Amino acid sequence: MKAAYDIVAVGGGPAGLAAAISARDAGCGSILVIERDRELGGILNQCIHNGFGLITFDEELTGPEYAARFEEQALSGGIDFMLDTMVIDVSADKLVTVVSRAEGLVQIQAKAVVLAMGCRERPRGALNIPGFRPAGIYSAGTAQRLVNIEGFMPGREVVILGSGDIGLIMARRMTLEGAHVACVAELMPYSGGLKRNIVQCLDDFGIPLLLSHTVVRIEGQKRVEAVVIAEVDGRGKPIPGTEVTYPCDTLLLSVGLIPENELSLSAGVELSPVTRGPVVNEILETNIPGIFAAGNVLHVHDLVDYVSQEAAVAGRNAAAFVAGNLDDEVGEIPLVATDGIRYTVPQSIDPSRMADELVVRFRVGNVYENRYISVYFDDERVKHLKRSILAPGEMEQVKLKKAELAAKPGLKTITFKLEEA
Repeated sequence: MKAAYDIVAVGGGPAGLAAAISARDAGCGSILVIERDRELGGILNQCIHNGFGLITFDEELTGPEYAARFEEQALSGGIDFMLDTMVIDVSADKLVTVVSRAEGLVQIQAKAVVLAMGCRERPRGALNIPGFRPAGIYSAGTAQRLVNIEGFMPGREVVILGSGDIGLIMARRMTLEGAHVACVAELMPYSGGLKRNIVQCLDDFGIPLLLSHTVVRIEGQKRVEAVVIAEVDGRGKPIPGTEVTYPCDTLLLSVGLIPENELSLSAGVELSPVTRGPVVNEILETNIPGIFAAGNVLHVHDLVDYVSQEAAVAGRNAAAFVAGNLDDEVGEIPLVATDGIRYTVPQSIDPSRMADELVVRFRVGNVYENRYISVYFDDERVKHLKRSILAPGEMEQVKLKKAELAAKPGLKTITFKLEEA
């Protein structure tokens, strides 16, 4: 193994692979991808359902099929890999420290780093559900791995808490494997998953979705025997007298995803309090020069196609950074998210360094009907895009053109907001 590389991608999932391929295609000849699992592909290897690749390949693929397309491109040459290897530190000067059974402790000096570690599931401990700690409580992603890769059924009588996409998909998967899914309970008054998953995974199988409900107690000491579900008020507090007991042997938790940013913090990368991912500019560079971020480590995506698109941008710009082809910063214009829009990625733009067209992605904070997505250059509204419905589970995007920004010298802020139709 070389002790130095031009670009190191931390993570061999869809983001890391797309970034490495893009950097190679941009002319960078010294690239390393580090993956903690035994094979490339990341979380896609356990996502055996279809629905991937409609944007990228114009066809419907399963997760492993989608990952295989990128693996084939990555393995065609010009990229090195370290598998079954854990990155334990990334420093501000881009020294990457890794450990593996085969190599031991290794330090690799990079000229640029692409953070592509993905995200993890929020655990039960973050929910403060009263009761014992019996067997039979799994995160939805863990259950997905057990069923799809290990060939093990976690249980037969199932309740799911949280209506994120993984929870919805596992409701269908468990049903297809012969389990009975009593219900999916969701604390919020809206689902956190894609509309198509609600239809295909719940409605098509007659599985009830209980909005504004949560689990208030877990019964059973050695194994889950039942869960008690209650309706909640507008502040998320259980309403006395609404409790219903659901006998079950398994509780799956699909209660949110958290970007994996411990390595980002060790490098001194600034994180957004909203996304819990790095704050980035128009080239997806963090506040540390030469450290880029893309995919679910940056913000949680709904479609892997968007992860691949975003990572390709990060990889291409990392290659430009290594080659010294990035212009000096002229001035960053902050992007402000307000009035229903929770955040934007990127969080700032330097028009002199952006591509001819820049995709700004964001999520809304509630379910809205008949709203306009409006973009303001200072006090002037420049975009007014009507949407019949907006939901937190669906990522939105707006494209900004370099020519539009060039026509506004002295621009101080770009504001994204929702306005009533």
